[in-house]
Amino acid sequence: MEKVIYALWKDSAEEDARFTARLLGDIAPRLGGLAHAVRVNVQDDSVANGTSPRMTSTRPQMDAVVQLWLPSANDAERAAVDAIIANAAPRHAAWLASESTIIANTQHPPAPGARTEGFSQIVFLGLPPRLSWDAWRDAWQRQHSAVAVETQSNFEYVQNLIVRPLSYGAPAYVAMVEECFPAAALTDEAVYFDAAGDAARLAENQRLMMESCARFIDFDRIDCIPTSQFDVRPFAR
Repeated sequence: MEKVIYALWKDSAEEDARFTARLLGDIAPRLGGLAHAVRVNVQDDSVANGTSPRMTSTRPQMDAVVQLWLPSANDAERAAVDAIIANAAPRHAAWLASESTIIANTQHPPAPGARTEGFSQIVFLGLPPRLSWDAWRDAWQRQHSAVAVETQSNFEYVQNLIVRPLSYGAPAYVAMVEECFPAAALTDEAVYFDAAGDAARLAENQRLMMESCARFIDFDRIDCIPTSQFDVRPFAR
């Protein structure tokens, strides 16, 4: 089994609500017939007014992410999936990914097709020129993982190491990270940094997080977007 991540850019003339409805009502069910599992992340009205971190290096930024677990990501075996994705949006990019689940969502288990509790933060990372790939991966996965767990209120944390691009012209990301947070964290940084009611803990968690991120992230090579998460066909873990 292989994991494929698609980023989608919708037609600017299409309303956000209609795009979301098409993804969930038409595209995702069709993908479900070809995949072991289907997850849709979309920037919708539920997250539009949040103040959680949002960073943009890819312009225009993607509107949605579709994550699929497929029998094979080879081009021929993936062709039917690519055709469905192409019907969803005029532009898409795809990558093969190796998934590592640091925190599984046991607090708010998703119901098939329903919006997951809180919000999901999607982060695409580029490789800083100052680091080799091995040094970058060590700083991210070996050094940073525990910091991300200890300083935030995330109840799901998944690291996706990009193996290779699967579509022509796909941005040169090296990783995609997904973290789920409580709804209150969308507008309250103290909740986001697991420090509600404790100003000193908030400052310390922010310091630790930023120092750790600076070791492996160039902030002009990152896309960070809040999304609503829908496990249309959940993966049986």
